[in-house]
Amino acid sequence: MRHHGEPDHNGNKRYLRNALNEADYVEGRSVTVEYHWLEGHYDRLPAVIADLVRRRVAVIATGGFTQAALAAKAATATIPIVFGVGEDPVRLGLVANLAQPGGNATGINFFPQEVLAKRLGLLHDLVPKATRIAVLPDNASNVLQFEELQAVAPTLGVAVISVSVSPRIEFEAAFAAMMKERPDAFAMTAEPFHQTHIAWIIDFMAKNRLPAVYQLSETVRAGGLLSYGASEPDLFRRAAGYVHKILQGTKPADLPVELPTKFDFAVNLKAAKALGLELTPTFIARADEVIE
Repeated sequence: MRHHGEPDHNGNKRYLRNALNEADYVEGRSVTVEYHWLEGHYDRLPAVIADLVRRRVAVIATGGFTQAALAAKAATATIPIVFGVGEDPVRLGLVANLAQPGGNATGINFFPQEVLAKRLGLLHDLVPKATRIAVLPDNASNVLQFEELQAVAPTLGVAVISVSVSPRIEFEAAFAAMMKERPDAFAMTAEPFHQTHIAWIIDFMAKNRLPAVYQLSETVRAGGLLSYGASEPDLFRRAAGYVHKILQGTKPADLPVELPTKFDFAVNLKAAKALGLELTPTFIARADEVIE
């Protein structure tokens, strides 16, 4: 059983199965899917990828895991890779360009700058006095992502503070250091290692009365304040579409990288009340999902 706040592996499996079914694949019959959950133990990643390459699997799909996409790209130039990344895949070196990837990898850039601006904008709408926002970006490429955040922040009249947490750095120490910077609010992405500690993060935000915005709506269901990001079911459906085309013989080099088209905005009224925040009817009406 998954505890509140832990990564929703069963949910991800369900999304993928549904998406494969829509593409006329039945898991266990017409297609075999192996699931690998690292739970933040990134030291296992090279061995997992090396094993997949050695066995010459048909496709490596890395979901929203940037480090896995980079590791797969480094390990093979022939096995097709379907990725989901939160940064520009050209800058990451995964593809030559978005329209013509040109190699063995393609997929979805689910976190373009416009989404960053919208997520920070929603937080700013809810807490307009917040001018210093601490950010927990994707450790795999936090330099690129933080650069994009810094470009977006001035348009909202806010400053962003980067918080670095990795398997080598304790959350308690990193967040204690963050609080010394006196942030007014907090923002994070869905980086897998961070998601393994999401319950602790939500609890920390509540205890320190720090408004926070997240990427995944499941985080809001687990007690987080609000979230805005690409729809997970839709992303899995589109990723399955890539897999289907590749299994039918299309080369990744000929499949353009896509941007998300469907987004979910969720808000937790109980969390807002605990923080003493008043949500206007207009703000609530904008949400796709309201947790009471």
